[in-house]
Order: sequence, then C-alpha cells, then structure tokens
Amino acid sequence: MVADRGYFDGEEILACEDAGITAFVPKPQTSGSKAEGRFGKQDFIYIAQDDEYRCPAGQRLIKHSTTIEHAMTLHVYWCSVCPACPMKAQCTTGKERRVRRWEHEAVLDAMQARLDRDPDKMRVRRQTAEHPYGTIKAWMGSTHFLTRTLGRVIPR
Repeated sequence: MVADRGYFDGEEILACEDAGITAFVPKPQTSGSKAEGRFGKQDFIYIAQDDEYRCPAGQRLIKHSTTIEHAMTLHVYWCSVCPACPMKAQCTTGKERRVRRWEHEAVLDAMQARLDRDPDKMRVRRQTAEHPYGTIKAWMGSTHFLTRTLGRVIPR
C-alpha cells in the first residue's frame, strides 16, 4: 500500500503491518523545532539494544517516564547534561531536550527504512495517482478546478 504523507497515521500503519500489508507512507514534516532551525527528532538516533537515544552532541537520552496520550503509550527520553551542552541552543529552548517514542515506533522505523531503500516508490505513486486528474482536466479544457464549495467543482 502506497499513500501520500497526508494519510500518515501510526495506528493505521500498525494495523496494516498486523494484517500483513506492506505500507509505504512518508512521515509528515511537522517538527516545530526543525521549522525554527533547531534539531528535529530525526536528528536523534534510537539505539534499540539500550532503549536510548543519542543526540547530535553524542549524549545519551535515557527513558525517564511513560505516558498515555490519545490512547497511545509514549516513552519519554532525556538526559541531565543538556543545561551544560554547548549545542543546547540548536536543540531546545527548555531545560532539556525531551524525545517521545511511541511503543510501536519500530513499525514506523521499518517503514521509513523501506522508503529509504526504494526512493522511486513515491515518484511512481505520484505518476500513477495524479495522472488521471490531469487527464480529466485536459479533456474538459480546463487548467484548474475551483473546489471551495461543491457548486464550484466544475471547471470554468
């Protein structure tokens, strides 16, 4: 199953995995930190055998707590050396950088690894799914659709 990042839903991807469906859905880019020029979660490397993260400065973030948000179990990682870190300004505006990990995030990591191994997968999806819409528009002699309301879904 191949879908755009707008369809990304961790619980649905887990359900696909449980049903034997191989999913290819890129993660959305919603990091507020990354948008403000700081490190995003993808800059922190998860070390599965130790159940820790390694930050860009080389420090280890260990699991300190577990919480449930939106019916999902999340583990929270941080380290105590953040206040003295020379890279702190690039990392967080808070006391320490905290990284949250969903209990089933390994499924999402495996899916991302599949996408990384097959970078053309999303290009093929765009060509396959978007082409019919462009063809319909061309047949109708239009360059764009007005889709604000149902009554305006006709080409002009």
